Amino acid sequence: MSIEDSTEDREDENDNKRMHHEKKRQKHRRRKIRRYLPFIAAMAAGTVAVIVIIAAVFHKGLIHSDGIGIESIPEETAATETTESETEFTVDKTVYEAKKTEATKSVGDDVISEHAILIDLGTGDIIAEKDADSRISPASMTKIMTVLVAAETVGDPDDTFSMTQDITDFSYTNDCSNVGFSVGEQVPIDDLYYGTILESGADAAVGLATYTAGSQDGFVKLMNDRLKVLGLSDSAHFMNCVGIYDEDHYCTTYDMAMILEAAMNNPICQKVMSEHTYTTAKDTEHPDGITISNWFLRRIEDKDSGVNVLCAKTGFVVQSKNCAASYAEDSKGNGYICVTAGSTSAWRCIYDHVAMYKDFVGK
Repeated sequence: MSIEDSTEDREDENDNKRMHHEKKRQKHRRRKIRRYLPFIAAMAAGTVAVIVIIAAVFHKGLIHSDGIGIESIPEETAATETTESETEFTVDKTVYEAKKTEATKSVGDDVISEHAILIDLGTGDIIAEKDADSRISPASMTKIMTVLVAAETVGDPDDTFSMTQDITDFSYTNDCSNVGFSVGEQVPIDDLYYGTILESGADAAVGLATYTAGSQDGFVKLMNDRLKVLGLSDSAHFMNCVGIYDEDHYCTTYDMAMILEAAMNNPICQKVMSEHTYTTAKDTEHPDGITISNWFLRRIEDKDSGVNVLCAKTGFVVQSKNCAASYAEDSKGNGYICVTAGSTSAWRCIYDHVAMYKDFVGK
């Protein structure tokens, strides 16, 4: 066994220990939450009663200070409301494209991933590719689009989101990774951004989606609207904001490269995706906060790739195996994007990106 393989085994073992510890902690938390469910249900019933009373009052009309009721919203006010179908992306409406040239090379056997693409952002040329136009399941690379849509829609507000039981149930039911936010916890929006990318937390991603659009379903519509703006809707479609496998949740490695390029032109996305380690806000549930890491960036930073890998997001589902999207710069500051899918392990995925950059850029 090589030193490199031994290092991988040790780090994978450490990762497994961390995951086992976290699952035990989350299981204990769920038991604790279930003990309080009757009390929560009683409070919810009382809240519903209050809402019914308020609704009955307002049904008779909004009240002016002079006591005169208004039966409906004036037409000029109603006309200014924006429906979901009219949502506009004001930050960036660029249609990103990359093209094959006579110089585009085929990716060699040293890259294990079944699909791969490397793009020079300065020229818009595809430097190298392997089956980059075939449909894949993007897994958690989906969360790049999640953060992009949220960043363009709500920006970086100084606000919090109250984590809900429905979101944590959704995450556990679908066996997703989680940051570990508790039901009722007031989570800063910044923590949702970083939790979505660094920890790939479904609780953070669905929380961010719900904060942005009111529901995950409403947010997914915004994601697919954004694909249309990017010119990718013919080959890409999303069904959730997390990356959970669905036959109708798909894209190509080329599509994901274009999504990442759009994200790299958004300052919030660039800031979040370039962070190696982040600690969430301290509160009574987490007195020291929750420390999370972008393991791809931390593992690739000491590899001889010939470039500086600055941003990345990984993913895994059985159907697409291990995948990743990364942004790197060479010594002259030229930008490149690499996306791979269909690798045999998380470590192999990293080495595929190292090989792509070193073979085609870092020489």
